[in-house]
This record gives sequence, C-alpha cells and structure tokens, in this order.
Amino acid sequence: MTDLAAPLPRLHTAGTTRRRRATGLARLWQKAGPLMRICLVLFAIVVLLAIFGPALAPYDPNAQTLLARLKPPVGFAKSSSAHLLGTDQLGRDLLSRTLYGLQFTLLIALIGSFISLFLGGILGIVAGYARGRIGAIIMALVDVQIAVPFTLIALLAIAMLGNSLPVLVCVIGIAGWETYARIVRAQVLSVARMPFVEAATAAGASHGRILFKHVLPNIASPIIVVWTMTFSSLILLESSMSFLGLGVQPPTATLGSMVGLGRDYLASSPWIAIVPSLAIMFVSLLVLLIGDWLRDALDVKLK
Repeated sequence: MTDLAAPLPRLHTAGTTRRRRATGLARLWQKAGPLMRICLVLFAIVVLLAIFGPALAPYDPNAQTLLARLKPPVGFAKSSSAHLLGTDQLGRDLLSRTLYGLQFTLLIALIGSFISLFLGGILGIVAGYARGRIGAIIMALVDVQIAVPFTLIALLAIAMLGNSLPVLVCVIGIAGWETYARIVRAQVLSVARMPFVEAATAAGASHGRILFKHVLPNIASPIIVVWTMTFSSLILLESSMSFLGLGVQPPTATLGSMVGLGRDYLASSPWIAIVPSLAIMFVSLLVLLIGDWLRDALDVKLK
C-alpha cells in the first residue's frame, strides 16, 4: 500500500515560474538601498520619456523659427517662456529635440547591445563548450577584433555601406561582441566542470539539454551585469560617432549629433551643447550605477 501521508510532488507550472520571477525582482528591490532605489526610479522615468517623448514634445523637433534662434533656457536674460530649455542656431526647440534624441540614442544603443550580446554570446558558448580547434579560431577572431581600432572598422563600414541608421546600428552592435565572447567562454568553461554537468553528460543528456537546462541558467547573472555595463558605453559610442558626423545625419536628432552641432556655439550659446551633454551624462551614470549594483547583488560569492 502507498503511504497516504507522503507529500505530493510539486508541479512546476508557468504560474509558479512567474511567481518565482516576481519574488526574485522583489528581493532585488529589497536589497537596493535608498540611493539605488532612487536610481532605479529615475531610470524608469528616463525609459518612459524615451518611449513617450515624441508625444510630450511641445514642438516639432525639426521646425525652424529663425526669429526665435539662440534663445537661452528659462531663467536667463532674454529667455523665452515658450522654450523651456532654449533654442538652437536654427530656432528649434531644444526640449523637443532632446526628447526625440533621447529616444533615438537609447534605441540605437539597445538594439546594438542586443546584437553584441547575441553574436558574442553564441560565439562564446561555442568556444567554451566545443573547445578544440573551433574554440581556438573564435578566440583568434576575438584577438583580431581587439587589435584593430574600432574607428577604422566604423569608417570602412560607413564608406562601403553608406551612412544610414541600420548601418550605424550594425556597426555599434559589432563594437562589443568580443567582450561578451570572452566572458561567456570563461563562464561556460567554469560551469562545464561542475559535477551536475558531468552527471548530466554521464546520464546521456543531449548537448542542447545540457546547454539550455544547466549551462545557460548558471551564466545568466554575469551576462546581465556585463550587458548593463556595456550599454552605457554604447550610448557614449553612439554619441561620439554622431558628434564626429559618422552617426545619424541631420535633421534627425540624437544626443550626440546635438552636441556636435552645438560645439561651434560654445562661446556665445553654450546651452545648445550643454543640454544634450547633461542628458548623455545623466543616462550613462544611471546605467553604470545600476550595473555596478547588479554586479554585487547577483554575485553568489558575496551572499
């Protein structure tokens, strides 16, 4: 006879998985101090502004009003109450252009970071799991990517393929794949030596099951941390390329292109470059602080 008092096995349903994820997010929020909670709230506001910025913009970002050109922000002498952050050399509203530029800059950095994550993650997993000659070839490509200056790669790609938004996104996506490849390869090599992976291999588990059930869940935390740390660097990279004229072309506004257009007016109208520069610095600082906090929160050795 079966023991009626024996506990029933737990069934892992989709609802259970969602509850676990919600519990994990709640634990992360509890671990965050007051300063980090402020950073998380501010970053959420930045994301909402990037999503709904065009609807909140008071003016068309490309509408030129020469009679209102070079108006300083509110609070300065000769400022206009109709333009909160002032206007640029063509009379375009800086607040509207900053909201549009924030959307384009974050979108380019987001898509580029996912391209880097996908490309570098796949190659890192193959290099760490397959090893041998395939792994050596992939790591040789990583060394070549590190050795060649990225500016040269960007100039070559733009000269051959043109200066368009898809080309810029692909160029930025290529920028950081080697970082993901090296870190993912190291993590896979470490996890592959764990007893539970060796036990699954001895039990006859397929390579796909070992990768998706045992390896990937155990390297997800460091990958998330690396993604947050590199996301801010891609924001700065896009801004630098747009500042040099290699990014999105006028009249489309990005934060970097706005800084580039305002550099000729730093002496007479510095707000044209200061407003987007402060936006770049603020967003990059928030992402870096969140990434640094995630590194400590998700590190098993510090628990």
